[in-house]
Amino acid sequence: METSGTSTDLYQLTMAQGYFRQGWADRRAVFHWTYRRAPFGGGGLLTCGLETLLELLECWRFSREDIAYLAGLHAADGSRLFHDDFLDWLGQQRWTGDLDAMPEGTWALPRTPLVRVTASLVQAQIVETMLLTVLNFQSLIATKAARIVKAADGDEVLEFGLRRAQGLDGGLSASRAAYIGGCHATSNVEAGRRYAIPVRGTHAHSWVMAFEDERDAFTRYSDSLSNNVVLLVDTYDTVVGVEHAIEIGLAMRARGERLLGIRLDSGDLAALSHQARAMLDAAGLDQVRIVASSDLDEYSIRRLKEQQAPIDVWGVGTRMVTAYDQPALGGVYKLGAIADDRGTLQPRLKRSDDPIKVSDPGAVGVSRVTTSEGWIGDVIHSADEPVGPEELAEIWPGLDASACLEPLLRPIMRGGRRVVARESMVEIRERAQRTMAQLDPLATAADSRVPEVTWTGSLSRLKAKLLSR
Repeated sequence: METSGTSTDLYQLTMAQGYFRQGWADRRAVFHWTYRRAPFGGGGLLTCGLETLLELLECWRFSREDIAYLAGLHAADGSRLFHDDFLDWLGQQRWTGDLDAMPEGTWALPRTPLVRVTASLVQAQIVETMLLTVLNFQSLIATKAARIVKAADGDEVLEFGLRRAQGLDGGLSASRAAYIGGCHATSNVEAGRRYAIPVRGTHAHSWVMAFEDERDAFTRYSDSLSNNVVLLVDTYDTVVGVEHAIEIGLAMRARGERLLGIRLDSGDLAALSHQARAMLDAAGLDQVRIVASSDLDEYSIRRLKEQQAPIDVWGVGTRMVTAYDQPALGGVYKLGAIADDRGTLQPRLKRSDDPIKVSDPGAVGVSRVTTSEGWIGDVIHSADEPVGPEELAEIWPGLDASACLEPLLRPIMRGGRRVVARESMVEIRERAQRTMAQLDPLATAADSRVPEVTWTGSLSRLKAKLLSR
């Protein structure tokens, strides 16, 4: 496997050539990935995509074909855009940077550093685009999935989104993130193969329409796949479809087989599920489960729950894998420090009239503060400056003596190599589920239960000093 260095924006490469010609290409630099506002009006973000990013970084390089392509690009005046000496040097590059990050499946608050990259200036710059597209998208979808799973309140949630995803590659990333976010299975067979996610599915309306009548279609389906029969009952008339499914279910039971479920994909899901449940129970098929789909999300699931709809399994597609109500995360990657001529890191800060866009200077970390009463908040600090008890007391006067401080950015890569073991999907998903068990991903940013973010006094003073220049 090889990750093409051209998986980036053009301006990363034009800047890289500029740094190279200035003699700055190998200067050490520190960048941070963070996000400014929690998606979906919530209080935080479920981190996801780190393992995917690590795999890409381990194989990152510019192939001969990449270099040949870049050599053929032209500037506005018709001359070559990239010079041979830069391209020769670029072709020898392999990822050698350091990376510290929150583990996948961590609930992260806005404005906190989720990943810190320390690398040569050129390498750190070029991988920005790849890092953002992987982490922003997967974290967004994992967060959406966590919200949907929370709304389902213990019911199974199946991810059915591949046909509406943003391409096959987007579908794979979405299936991975949705599973980490709490979904129980996916319809995406390739995602199941690649990531060891359980796969589930029923049949389409086309199966029913392919036969002369619905009863015949159901009969043939149960004959063909007797160990996995869930019948889609709304191709024509949903109530009649349930009647036909009951006939098939009783016939299967007489043969020692079992109808697993019926699926509702349109109409008034609350009313239809109540009616279907009553019909199934009256026929003695109380173990047959009701699966619902039809453009579901956390809001519609909540409404159906409030109507006590007897739905057992939720198939969620479009609105999860596209993060329908907020299809992009405003994650950013900002320079925090760069080495001077002597190799000493000098802090850098982005100014803005919008306070939320002012970046944090230097190499920064974040630590989580918890007490016997739970998670209090996160404190952002200089990476080489641990937060002491006095600083904590200054930030949170009267803080419980039981307060514990947990650094969230863990060493992941050093010199381009992993320093932690590769994590399985099961391990990542279990961490996310432990996290979600203690939190409400549906809590809004203004909710009093959402922990707060603060900064140490020394970091705040450094920021004020740089802003005053």
